[in-house]
Amino acid sequence: MTMRIGRGPAALLAGALGFALVGCASNDATAPSAAGSASGGTAPAGQPDANGDGKVVIGVLSPGDINDNGYYESFVVGAEKFATEKGWQVIKRGNVPPTEALSAARALCQQGVDLVALGASELKDAIPASEEPVCAKTSWYVPSSENIPQTPRVTLSSDDPNQSMLAAGYATGLVMQAKNATKAGFVTGMEADFSVNAAKAYKAGIRMVVPNATLVTTYTGDFNDSAKAREAVQAQISQGVKVVYPYLGGATDAAAKLANTGGALTLTPGTDRCDSTDPRFDISVIFDPGAYFAAALELFAKGEMTLGTTKKWELGKDPYPAVKICKPTPEQTQKMDAFVADVASGKTDTAATVAKLGS
Repeated sequence: MTMRIGRGPAALLAGALGFALVGCASNDATAPSAAGSASGGTAPAGQPDANGDGKVVIGVLSPGDINDNGYYESFVVGAEKFATEKGWQVIKRGNVPPTEALSAARALCQQGVDLVALGASELKDAIPASEEPVCAKTSWYVPSSENIPQTPRVTLSSDDPNQSMLAAGYATGLVMQAKNATKAGFVTGMEADFSVNAAKAYKAGIRMVVPNATLVTTYTGDFNDSAKAREAVQAQISQGVKVVYPYLGGATDAAAKLANTGGALTLTPGTDRCDSTDPRFDISVIFDPGAYFAAALELFAKGEMTLGTTKKWELGKDPYPAVKICKPTPEQTQKMDAFVADVASGKTDTAATVAKLGS
């Protein structure tokens, strides 16, 4: 069952699924990087002090609330933690409208940043600034989605959303099975390809455990509108939903709190919040953009952030993505570990499973 509540500006969660590092045009020569892949890659000379001013400054722009306790905040927290350890500075700005992305990026470059990091691919319109004189000695980190192609001057990092969302559904199926529940809910923002596909993979994962399960999916039209999110959650609970996945941005906590009040179990959209008590979460679905960004900054610090290469994060092979039941039984832990191992080995074909069970 699918429901829709209005339309509105979307702060896309698709940015959670990767990054692109764009090397800006400059007069500096580039040198081969030790981190290059088989496809070849180079790292601009001078990293991490790309502009050679004797200090390292990271500039972060986000289309969402950088204090949302979710996706957007985790991106900034990861950068600040790493920068503090290195003695670097971070300049950050949240709630940047896509229409202002280009001017906001130029402003960061004017402040002498060495790296411009965009918190989501929704701000991709800022990328042309990378070729302008004002940004001539900066590198750029941009969350990647299908609309950002691989080029010789872009380093992409990606994961397979089918893996994390199928795993999220499988974990949900395990807790539903324990409670003899058969109906789950999925509340998200804009009805875009990535959110539609995420719902399908989530449903498929649930049905691997509870074959007769149904999923009520609601598109509110806005990932950050708390009022619309609460309206959607309330409607789902009224329909007998026992688990609500708030696949949202700034509206995540509002949705989760109402789900708590209504007695429904909840999941996180990207971060590990098993220790949270207000709201409570029962499953953490971890595709933490802050962790991905920190990995990129690690290479940047070593002068090894290469262009023209791709890093793909895989369930069961890398620390992230990951899914964990916050208070699992021993049997649930065993089954979850076996599921992840099967995905990692290829025994479970995620795409085929989603196609078979997600419709």
